[in-house]
Amino acid sequence: MKLPLFPTTVVGSWPRPNWLLQALKRRRAGEISVDEFNRVADEAVLLAIKYQEDAGIEIITDGEQRRDNFYSFIADKIEGIDLKTVAEIIDLVPDKSRFENVLRALDVPAFSIRNPVVVSRLKPRSSIAVDEVEFLREHTDRLIKVALPGPYLLTRSSWVPGISDKYYSSREDLAYEYVKLLREEIIKLRDLGVFFVQLDEPVLMEVVYGADRSQQTFMCAALFTRENPKEELDFALELINETVKGIGGVKTGVHICRGNWSRREDALLKGSYEPLMPHLIAMKVDQLVLEYATPRAGEIEVLKEYGFDKEIGFGVVNPRTDDVEEPGRIVEKVDRLAKYIDAGKIYLNPDCGFGTFAESPVNTAWTAFRKLKSMRLAADMLRREYGG
Repeated sequence: MKLPLFPTTVVGSWPRPNWLLQALKRRRAGEISVDEFNRVADEAVLLAIKYQEDAGIEIITDGEQRRDNFYSFIADKIEGIDLKTVAEIIDLVPDKSRFENVLRALDVPAFSIRNPVVVSRLKPRSSIAVDEVEFLREHTDRLIKVALPGPYLLTRSSWVPGISDKYYSSREDLAYEYVKLLREEIIKLRDLGVFFVQLDEPVLMEVVYGADRSQQTFMCAALFTRENPKEELDFALELINETVKGIGGVKTGVHICRGNWSRREDALLKGSYEPLMPHLIAMKVDQLVLEYATPRAGEIEVLKEYGFDKEIGFGVVNPRTDDVEEPGRIVEKVDRLAKYIDAGKIYLNPDCGFGTFAESPVNTAWTAFRKLKSMRLAADMLRREYGG
């Protein structure tokens, strides 16, 4: 399938219906089986597909409807990982008092956000996302995108000193276990016909800006901090490049944002991508999926300082607001970007998912649909303007 200019897509998650959330709680409690849960989830996926297709989106996901959140769901797929709520992890955090204050100040739902913790050697129970793709492929003829938690995100979130180091000699040892598992998964997804695999690495912004005490932050997967940002960024770059090394036949990308657990903009990180750019440019992926619909992201002009050989997944609608962006305003923003990045390398997407954490969606399905529709209308206007 040949895509038009300015292809439209999503970052991943879609708000879960209440009846799906109830089924998710029952599955966690052992009241229903995985098969029973999946029958309910199938209906939710069909709804997510319908919303995206009706909005005219060319590259869709299954809305991550079967997932607890965008990264902790791996506990269902990989043996050796336990899920703990943020509230349960507080006792393990080095600075417990400060962390509790951060949770209160930053609108963090500590009992509904769950974090994966490595509690033994990892062993795949099943593939990470193949089951999602098989169902999605049966029910759409659109191109398929799959978001996977990135290797640095998984390592940073699940390595808990005093627990994980009983089974892995070092954090690096665990990290390369994740690299191996993710490489195998990307190849399986490619062979199933997946068009785009996106690695989620939002915590990279916390590495850059989290040390600034004037910016208090809770960032998912940043519970146990490291001291040297440069070393952390180098480590993340190494892991990402090793994960995608030599894999062809599928588009790969990395998504980086500033947090997506709250609608309060003041509760989330702010700062431009500029300090990250040397590392982003060095990532051996096809696309950088960046948020730019929020003023917290800074000016897009920072991108013009770098010679881009990558595509940009350009965040043009904010998933956390009720206001639906006007197509004309989206066009104006893309026109600014197209002055120094080839129009053929610009994809349009929201800044982040609409339901990153299952029990704490940042928007309703109806508002999300209207935002996607506006994004597609903007794409149509841009195609007329640029002749594609």
